[in-house]
Amino acid sequence: MAKEYVERREAGYWIAGTRVSLDSIVYAFLRGSSPESIAQSFPVLTLEEVYGGITFYLAHQAEVDALLQQTEVEFSVLEKESREANSPLHKKLREAREIRANRR
Repeated sequence: MAKEYVERREAGYWIAGTRVSLDSIVYAFLRGSSPESIAQSFPVLTLEEVYGGITFYLAHQAEVDALLQQTEVEFSVLEKESREANSPLHKKLREAREIRANRR
């Protein structure tokens, strides 16, 4: 009996039956985190589910990488739009970061 560890929902992949995105598992895996440490970071997941997610990624790497890249581009666009729409807020945040950095 084959078990499905990943399901497609909306515009992305998710660990089946959870609210954990496959992206979360993949980024941790690509940063060099072990499956055990990934499972510790996501207590809702079993070690088996983490391995299942990694296996799915490795079997569909080109497709998942393309989706991750698309998501990063969309995020960059939204981030730019947010900065433009909330320019005074972002200016204050930038100034606060500069003040904090100068205190160190």
